Amino acid sequence: MSSQAVRLVVLVSGSGTNLQALLDAVADETYGAQIVAVGADRGDIEGLARAERAGVPTFVERLADHPTREEWDGRLAARIAEYRPDLVVCAGFMKILGAPTLEAFPVLNTHPALLPSFPGAHGVRDALSYGVRVTGCTVMLADAGVDTGPIIAQEAVPVLDGDDEPTLHERIKTVERHLLVDTVGRMAREGWTVTGRIVRFGRPGG
Repeated sequence: MSSQAVRLVVLVSGSGTNLQALLDAVADETYGAQIVAVGADRGDIEGLARAERAGVPTFVERLADHPTREEWDGRLAARIAEYRPDLVVCAGFMKILGAPTLEAFPVLNTHPALLPSFPGAHGVRDALSYGVRVTGCTVMLADAGVDTGPIIAQEAVPVLDGDDEPTLHERIKTVERHLLVDTVGRMAREGWTVTGRIVRFGRPGG
């Protein structure tokens, strides 16, 4: 991998299917990024096992191991910083990141709906309950809010007759994996700029 490759720290909380998509992508040297570490908020999960099988360093920082949320926020940021990432990717990470991480690194996150519609933990369920005919997924830069950061990329997914939450979510996740890989790769190869809430690929002055 080129020394110019963008350094990624990926955060996971579960099975790590988005992580696996990124692990597969970075195996191609032309992708432009390398995963330098995978972190989690709990141990003994498949996401960590995927990283270990790929030979990627891992770390676990459990909220329960710290007396306050603020101490966990600070310690997590310090653990991430040990790997000098250019970009932090939340790939199914189920904790809201605090200021120490958000202020130190650009953080990418995904959401299974077309933001700003249906933010929060139940985006798929809420879209179904509302009766929309099209939903989708969003890749955004994380900020201090819940699914309120600047949007980088979105892709639509139709809601089919007979869909329930598991079937719709599975189709969204399939699209989400491709969109995340494509977005991270473009950011790595092309750079990006943020003006207000507008994110554009390309480096300043490019």
